Amino acid sequence: MTRIILTGACGKMGNTIQSIVSNREDCIIVAGIDKSNDGRAPFPVYETISEVKEEADVIIDFSNPSLLNDLISYAKKNNLALIIGTTGYDECQKKLIKDSSEFIPVFFTYNMSLGINLLVNLAKKAVQVLGNDFDIEIVEQHHNQKIDAPSGTALMLADAINEELSEPYKYEYNRHSKLEKRPKKEIGIHSIRGGTIVGEHEIIFAGRDECITLSHSARSKEVFAVGAVNAAVYMNGKPAGMYDMAQLID
Repeated sequence: MTRIILTGACGKMGNTIQSIVSNREDCIIVAGIDKSNDGRAPFPVYETISEVKEEADVIIDFSNPSLLNDLISYAKKNNLALIIGTTGYDECQKKLIKDSSEFIPVFFTYNMSLGINLLVNLAKKAVQVLGNDFDIEIVEQHHNQKIDAPSGTALMLADAINEELSEPYKYEYNRHSKLEKRPKKEIGIHSIRGGTIVGEHEIIFAGRDECITLSHSARSKEVFAVGAVNAAVYMNGKPAGMYDMAQLID
């Protein structure tokens, strides 16, 4: 039985994860972290992770980048695996995550969806087949409450594509002020924010007289919650190191 501490326990994703876990027999949420405790959780909810008294095996984090230091410190102190589903980290925080994996097991991905991670593999295969002859554009759409742009998933897709190119391409986020032709060695990344869009990602490979489009559409937050819970169960008992969806779906 995997014992979980859930940060962001009373938010939308936290409530979805609670629902997923309640229908499984291989894991249980023993405590939650959230400053806005609505009193409905069937486990104790604390304002900070330092207050948690319950024993656990893993932490699932869907909260805010500002909590990263506290989460890592607590995980190190109690030898817990850390599953990170939060996005919007800066470069220093990403380095901190990587450095902490020398001491604890860390599962870090920009997107917990199985489908998105399949999309990553398909994008890599497309680059291997198409080579450098196609222009590459990424379009991502999310709800109007999302803070970061472009999304972490869009950057994950771009990074995966760049790994397969003969030389790194530049990321272009804004062309409106440039009166020039599109340079060859760039990947355009475009962000759309509106309504309640859960998550849409599209990769366009535009060549001479033909286009190939790969896309993924998330219809609810449940796809991310399922991935996070699967990751939590998978990470229970793992040695220190960096993990992602590649190991989980292998």
